[in-house]
Amino acid sequence: MAILDDRRQQIIDVLDDAFAPLMKADPAAFRGKYRKMASDPHSFYRGTACLFYADVTDEEDPYADERSGRIWIHGDLHVENFGTYLNSDGRLVFDINDFDEAYLGHFTWDLQRFAASLALVGWQKALPEDDVRRLVGRYVRAYLSQVDAYRKSEDDDDFALHLDNTGGPILDALRSARSNRRADLLDGMTEMTDDGRRFTSDGTVRELPKAERAKVVKAFERYLSTIPEDKRFDRELFYDLHDVVGKSGFGIGSAGLPAYSLLVEGYSQALDNDVVLSMKQANVPAVSRFVDSEEVEQYFEHEGQRTVVSQRALQVHTDPLLGYTTLDGVGFVVSEVSPYEVDLDWSDLTEPDDIASVVDLLGRATAKIHCASDEDSDQDLVDFQVEDAIADSVERRRKEFTTWLTDWGLAYADRVREDHAHFVEAFRTGEIGVSAT
Repeated sequence: MAILDDRRQQIIDVLDDAFAPLMKADPAAFRGKYRKMASDPHSFYRGTACLFYADVTDEEDPYADERSGRIWIHGDLHVENFGTYLNSDGRLVFDINDFDEAYLGHFTWDLQRFAASLALVGWQKALPEDDVRRLVGRYVRAYLSQVDAYRKSEDDDDFALHLDNTGGPILDALRSARSNRRADLLDGMTEMTDDGRRFTSDGTVRELPKAERAKVVKAFERYLSTIPEDKRFDRELFYDLHDVVGKSGFGIGSAGLPAYSLLVEGYSQALDNDVVLSMKQANVPAVSRFVDSEEVEQYFEHEGQRTVVSQRALQVHTDPLLGYTTLDGVGFVVSEVSPYEVDLDWSDLTEPDDIASVVDLLGRATAKIHCASDEDSDQDLVDFQVEDAIADSVERRRKEFTTWLTDWGLAYADRVREDHAHFVEAFRTGEIGVSAT
């Protein structure tokens, strides 16, 4: 019982260290976040990257070395952080999304986080352990196979998942994204007035006082200078600002973080071509709390810049509107609220064979972000070929590596289920930093 009590206290302490200022700033948002996390073990896992890194950074890593232990990683790689987007070349791509936690770290940490996530989902779908082990193994082998493909290629930009080379649920997501319309997104968020479109007042938006609005407009103007020249639209009217409101409801990971929605002119003066941008305060990435972060902190001015540079390193053709700014000296990330973003739907993925074909592609997508984020990208924190570093780390140990990662993922999923029970009880009894009522 004492051991369980110690773990429960560790969970409370880690969450308090990560979220105390945000809980104080917006307790209602965190109450909502924690209720969602209490619903099931995987939801709890999604919201506790900080606890994951408290654990993995306290363990010996038998595979990451000096180079493969300091690459760009996604930082929060779980099964629900995959989906579609329209890249800067105008092509619909299925890829990893949500780069808020991106940082330098061990290549194994992304794989470990995904393996435990997949094991949790397998448990919730009542899959036998042997099937879960096979699925994790397939993911790892697909990842290593794509790493090998990058070693043989001279171009880190030659692999993508799109309409022409995918099938099953991933192709369904891409087709769904292609059928979406910008006009429908605008109709759901805005209304027409005599002066054009304006955001609709509802429970998720907040009208801004004059002084706050003026600061947001200045922050938007600063953001424009962070869009790379090769991604800027030639048409100057594109960036004309029509409306701005405060915004809430961006998801579990954004609880307590100030955010705004901005409406800009877009591709033409036609009313159905307006573009919605989100301007969201960037958070401190979970992994940075548990590693030596001095080098990275000196490299970036603020977390907004860190998030954007990280995403551009990990995602070859990023949103052309991606950029960053500051508001009251705090870093914010700006990106398009795109109608073409569709998340992978796991609800109908119930049979191991169907899941297997999906995890093959997810393994390759994971290798893609790791191997693209090296000396060929626009940053210089990672100045070596990542694919070579990863391959060297598992040289002649690939079978052992796959077994180790599978064992680790299943064992950690067991721990998460126990942690979830601790969390729910601590939240119900008011120990967790925000009242349950």
